[in-house]
Amino acid sequence: MKTTNTLDKPFGPAGASAGLVLCVVGLLTAYNSLFGFILVIIGAFAGLTSTSTIVDFDRKRVKFTNNLFGIIRLGKWVPIEPNMKIGIKKSNQVWRNSSLSNRTLAIKNIDYRIILYDFDEKQVMQIKKVRTQGAAKTELAKLAQKFGLRQI
Repeated sequence: MKTTNTLDKPFGPAGASAGLVLCVVGLLTAYNSLFGFILVIIGAFAGLTSTSTIVDFDRKRVKFTNNLFGIIRLGKWVPIEPNMKIGIKKSNQVWRNSSLSNRTLAIKNIDYRIILYDFDEKQVMQIKKVRTQGAAKTELAKLAQKFGLRQI
């Protein structure tokens, strides 16, 4: 059984919104010029690109992927070995943008990530993103049990 966990947008919330706006404007002008088609491509890339993790429980492996244009998945499978560990890490992300009128927009995103570690407790990859610490502990226990890993 495979599950896909969506993680982040690489350009942040403002970049994703701006990309979607560029895509719509490009669609409206694409029938008149080549410039509109270029706007569609750039907007779709910025607005739809994301990162995710695919977890394969049957084969005991995970894959971190960059989803270009939202559909082209690039990544490599990492086998889960018995000496690996799994843990929780708090993530504090702040996305800042400045407008032309010199106003700053800051968007805070606080969540908890379930992380896969190797035997030296070095981070291998993020497996799942969860909003609350309680939900993160529950998901950590489930994943540790399914893969037979120790918790940090």
